[in-house]
Amino acid sequence: MSGEAARVFAALGDPVRLTLVASLGPDGQSISDLTRGLTITRQGVTKHLKVLEAGGLIRSERRGREVIWHCRPAGLAVARHALEEIGAGWEQSLQRLKSLVEDQTPKEGPGQI
Repeated sequence: MSGEAARVFAALGDPVRLTLVASLGPDGQSISDLTRGLTITRQGVTKHLKVLEAGGLIRSERRGREVIWHCRPAGLAVARHALEEIGAGWEQSLQRLKSLVEDQTPKEGPGQI
């Protein structure tokens, strides 16, 4: 796995950060919008947002006095690509195991039960 993918998964490795990423709509969200419904402080949310930003998953945009947070699709694509690679590796391993089992299984023939 690449260093970039490891950073992305480390950033996503907290339930609050997963919730924040899922909360960001196509137009972005302000810190006030993101804090609503969470049981942590605004400062706590800000710290989580900084981790997500460092992981390449979100970006901030200043609009006057307000900061709007947006998803970075490229960051999510890194995670998706890494998971696809892992899945493909497992698929290959399972196919090899299936072939080995099938090669070792006695075939039924005349006089065999």
